[in-house]
Amino acid sequence: MATAYFADSDSEDELPPGWEERATADGCVYYVNHITKGTQWNHPRTRKKKRVSGDLPFGWERIVDENGKVMFADHASKTITYTDPRLAFATEEKEHPTDIRQRFDGSSTALQILHGRDLSGKVAIVTGANCGIGFETARSLALHGCHVVLACRKLDILILNAGVFGVPFSQTVDGYEVLFQVNHLSQAYLTLLLEDQLTRGSPSRVVFVSSESHRYSTLTSSTMSEDTLTPKSSSSYWSMMAYNHSKLLNVIFAGKLSEKWASKGIAVFSLHPGNLIYTNISRYWWFYRFLFTIVRPFTKSLQQGASTTVYCAAAPELESVTGLYFNNCFRTEPSKAAQDPILRNRVWNLTKELILRAGHTVAM
Repeated sequence: MATAYFADSDSEDELPPGWEERATADGCVYYVNHITKGTQWNHPRTRKKKRVSGDLPFGWERIVDENGKVMFADHASKTITYTDPRLAFATEEKEHPTDIRQRFDGSSTALQILHGRDLSGKVAIVTGANCGIGFETARSLALHGCHVVLACRKLDILILNAGVFGVPFSQTVDGYEVLFQVNHLSQAYLTLLLEDQLTRGSPSRVVFVSSESHRYSTLTSSTMSEDTLTPKSSSSYWSMMAYNHSKLLNVIFAGKLSEKWASKGIAVFSLHPGNLIYTNISRYWWFYRFLFTIVRPFTKSLQQGASTTVYCAAAPELESVTGLYFNNCFRTEPSKAAQDPILRNRVWNLTKELILRAGHTVAM
């Protein structure tokens, strides 16, 4: 199964005859030459070093028999093999932390991203997990041993997936426009409230599910204002642009958090899950329901839609980076507005002000 998911073993990566690939208990890959009876750390063809995760895939166990022979038991299939299952997911050692090789794309599913990963002992919070992409994200994490809960003492993974789209104008009890509060303000507030839990779970990750729609926001450092983000009347409100603004705020806030929390061992990412994926996010207007239905055969499945989220939450190659934006499991530069330090600071300060005005206190 593993080779079907990762079938990009180029000819230069194949071992010469008489060679075997093995891994140490702590994840260092080495190569055995059965002809010369020698071993080495570098691949005999590429001369590059590889590593695997220190943990076995979920459901596997390392067994040493009475003769000292190492075996690996898969409790799910009730089979035993002498081949280390981690070798199917070996990756080349990076010269720089930001050198991330693309192993997945837009057709990958969340379960494929997690194949071979053991998330036992990890605790994740996923907002909006009752249906759609959020449900598939939570299900995929849980199937690999992760505890997906809504309250805990420590937290390893926080996935901010809740959101609305195309909603008519209305205001919350706090006096803010609904789409702005649901898509940005409430998620920012929840994240800040969980800072201590995320710090205790360090190294931990925060994942904001944004959208490529952030590129169509008209917000700049000179045009951003409270009235633009949370208008007071329907005459100043257009749901499509409000959605674009909220997705830009997700990317901006994730970037600012990554700066502030880097020293705490908390990595923060944002991402685009896919275009027009068929979920109940289109429920507020018949035209959106019609549009999402028409394009459904040409868009991602829910499993594929959850893949980039799960990649940001669990991919081992992201362990030493933070503040990145991903699309189709691949690092992508966000819009120029999302990288504007002046706009980033203005969003941060206004977010803090609006949370305080609603009667809540939080460290920022």
